[in-house]
Amino acid sequence: MAVARKLKMFVLDTNVILHDSKCIYQFEEHDIVIPMTVLEELDGFKKGNESTNFHAREFLRAVDALAQQPLFGKGVRIGKDLGNIIVKVGGEYHDDLRLAFEKRTPDHEILNVAYQLSREFPRREVILVSKDVNLRLKAKALGLMAQDYRNDNVKDIASLYTGIRLREHVDEPLVDRMYTQPFTISPSDLTFERPLVPNEYLILRNGKKSALATYDSDRSVLRRVDKVSAYGITPRNAEQAFALNALSNPEVKLVSISGKAGTGKTLLALAAALEHKKEYRQIFMARPVVPLSNKDLGFLPGDIQSKLDPYMQPLYDNLGVIQNQWGVTDARHKRIREMREEEKLVIAPLAYIRGRSLVNIYFIVDEAQNLTPHEVKTIITRAGDGTKLVFTGDIFQIDHPYLNSRSNGLSYLIDRMQGQSIYAHVNLTKGERSQLAELASNLL
Repeated sequence: MAVARKLKMFVLDTNVILHDSKCIYQFEEHDIVIPMTVLEELDGFKKGNESTNFHAREFLRAVDALAQQPLFGKGVRIGKDLGNIIVKVGGEYHDDLRLAFEKRTPDHEILNVAYQLSREFPRREVILVSKDVNLRLKAKALGLMAQDYRNDNVKDIASLYTGIRLREHVDEPLVDRMYTQPFTISPSDLTFERPLVPNEYLILRNGKKSALATYDSDRSVLRRVDKVSAYGITPRNAEQAFALNALSNPEVKLVSISGKAGTGKTLLALAAALEHKKEYRQIFMARPVVPLSNKDLGFLPGDIQSKLDPYMQPLYDNLGVIQNQWGVTDARHKRIREMREEEKLVIAPLAYIRGRSLVNIYFIVDEAQNLTPHEVKTIITRAGDGTKLVFTGDIFQIDHPYLNSRSNGLSYLIDRMQGQSIYAHVNLTKGERSQLAELASNLL
């Protein structure tokens, strides 16, 4: 006879709801408690076009639809095989919290609700769920159970898909065939521990001989990948050759490029876009704005352009690297300037581009590790006919206060999209800036 599981009680922080408006459906048969403070905070997020505003509105609508009965006390059933949702008023601080926290803040109000419940229901596990690591630490310091919201987390970041596979000790005649008889080698000519996925890249090596290839799943063959230049930018290693191949392949509509600083992610993406500019109506380059120390843009001096320029400067720097290969009188240098003036090439914060029509556009999203999974999904679902989407970033360099290497949108994209025929991913590991930059990146 099966033993019934012990019902838990999850207390949700505001940032969990702003991260995923459907979070209340992810806790199975366990009860969910929403502190009144959370509803008050959500009220301040209702208006706007950011993803947080969307989540606030969607969540409030969902709770309103459930509230046919009072949400206090035992609450109301969320759905079949799900627990109840309960709204809880914090009231006076418990004596233990009053000693620890003199100032009443929304975080402390949420802590107070969780703490009071743990005392009211000693036989149930009361768990605070928050994206805020500091609030989780405070909860644990009080003896409360606390955890991150992990529904959209990548399970094992160490085994995240890299898009590249090295195959040693390949028969020499087979390596030669990649050059003399392309499109004649199938995956069955080689042995692999796990099957190849569409657009996965291969380094085939036998001693001093090697060949670069990619798996064409539509034709069930391995295609040779050559080191070709794009708008004056030449790959310096096999990884960059693979990235440029994916960025230039018209059959691949979605590309992700990951890697640490200095590996050439953004430069390669921009070079490929410029090389194929005639195939697209516009080139968009965007990045999310994550203010320093989590301070709002209004904290910075100057007008809106002055506030945004520091965030966009890395994109301008990459464009400058390409443009300055030629003198100011060269036609290629002039063409880039003209494209910017005619808005054929647009560099802007992601929030300014989200609402635009994405039809026949080469769209590069830089620093995608600072996006939530929902934000990545929103961008991709806006892609129209003829659009190619490129996401670049370093999944270990997170600036967003509520994201980490497992929960950010770029990791989520790589984990969920691998194996799709119109998707390719390349993880770059070799820095190409300078010996000093590479040393600093590895050691500091």
